[in-house]
Amino acid sequence: MLRWLLVVFLALVLINGLAPWLRRWGFGRLPGDLRFRLGGREWDIPLASTLLLSWLVSLLARWL
Repeated sequence: MLRWLLVVFLALVLINGLAPWLRRWGFGRLPGDLRFRLGGREWDIPLASTLLLSWLVSLLARWL
């Protein structure tokens, strides 16, 4: 359980750090990506982008 929490935390930190670069490529603006304002703060939930990146990484892992 602790290992999964660590993996999820590191993935979120990595995605958050790469978000500006990925946004230039169109990730985060796909249909299915949610963006809303709540409590004076802007929230992004990139569901479609996460699925697409996960699929690409799994293809890369199978290829290697």
